[in-house]
Amino acid sequence: MSGETEHPVCEVCGKRAIGIQSLGCCASTVCEEHAETMLREAKPGETIAWGVCAFQRFAEHSGGSEKE
Repeated sequence: MSGETEHPVCEVCGKRAIGIQSLGCCASTVCEEHAETMLREAKPGETIAWGVCAFQRFAEHSGGSEKE
C-alpha cells in the first residue's frame, strides 16, 4: 500500500486525523474537530478502552505536511 508514509485523514472532512474512535460497532478515523472528547484528551500514542468503545490517539511524528 503506497499510503504508508502519508498521515491518515479524517473520514468526515479530509483534514489530518488525530486517531481512531470505535463506538460500539462503528470505527472511524477522525480529526480534532470530529473526535469524541475522550479521544481529543488522550495523550499521543494512548489507547483508551471504555465499555464497548475504544479510542486510539496516533503518536505524533515530526515532519510531514498537514492537509487542511
